[in-house]
Amino acid sequence: MSVGGGGGEGAPLVEMNTTPLIDVMLVLLIMFIITIPPQTHAVKLDLPPPNPNANNIDPVFNQIDIDFLNNVYWNKVPVDMATLRGYLGQAAKMPEQPELRMRPEPEARYAVVDEVMASAQQAGIEKMGFVGNEAYAN
Repeated sequence: MSVGGGGGEGAPLVEMNTTPLIDVMLVLLIMFIITIPPQTHAVKLDLPPPNPNANNIDPVFNQIDIDFLNNVYWNKVPVDMATLRGYLGQAAKMPEQPELRMRPEPEARYAVVDEVMASAQQAGIEKMGFVGNEAYAN
C-alpha cells in the first residue's frame, strides 16, 4: 500500500475492467444476428385459393350447355361467366385447341347465348359448333 496520494505501482485500480462486459456484449450480438433473420426475411404472398376444377378442360372437346333458366354449364358443371371466360382462355392457349360444342336449349335467352359466343371469340376459340340442333328441325 502506498501512503502518498500518487498512483504508484501498488495502488488499487479505480477503473473497472470492461473486457468481460465486451465479451458478453459480443456474444449477445452474435445471438441476435443468428436468431433475427428468419423473422425479418419472411416474404408474405397472397396466393390464390386452390381451384378444385383445375383440370376441367378436356383436350379433345368441351361442351357448353345453356338451359332454359339461362344457367351456363361447362362440361356439365355449372359456371358463371367469369369462370367460363377463364376456361375458354385456357382452352384457346392449348397447343392443340379442343373443339367447343354449344348446346343451348330452345327456351334459353339469345342474349346469354350471344354473350357466350362473344366470349369464345374473344378468347380465340377457332373450333366451335352447335350440337343438338337436329332435334329442332321439324
